[in-house]
Amino acid sequence: MKIETKRLVITELTIEMAQDIHENSLDSDTARFVPDEVFETLEAAQEAVTFLISRYSDPKGPLVYAVIRKTDNHCIGYVQMVQLEDETWEIGYQIGERFRGNGFAAEAVCAFLPIMAERLGIREIRGICLRENAASRRVLEKCGFEIKYVGLGQYQGNQREIVQSIWRA
Repeated sequence: MKIETKRLVITELTIEMAQDIHENSLDSDTARFVPDEVFETLEAAQEAVTFLISRYSDPKGPLVYAVIRKTDNHCIGYVQMVQLEDETWEIGYQIGERFRGNGFAAEAVCAFLPIMAERLGIREIRGICLRENAASRRVLEKCGFEIKYVGLGQYQGNQREIVQSIWRA
């Protein structure tokens, strides 16, 4: 798969991207908002990338794709689709700290949504983030998600204040 936007390419992960994924995961926001996506060592990132590559052939995913900046072919983060227990799908995304604030997450998510909805044969995609994660909430809003619930909910195995949104094709 390859999705191109004005500034980005969204494509399948390769093992060569593990170094960038490792480095992009080591910031305080990733640790605070998605601690299970922090890779403390290059080896941990390589293991995760190897696993994620193996999931492309499984329709249940998770389906994680690299976000590459066109100007330098640098992997600046990823977008993903994860099937939840109730068989609905949730979008996820992460952009490395040094690349944030440039609209890359919204650009990637907005391009990714309709293509993945068609590919998966679905009409709705969930977006779930911590209530305190204002940046993630803005990305979802920019990409057309509607807020459906704000309050206590399960997040990373704990009861937390969350915002659940829905995007419809």
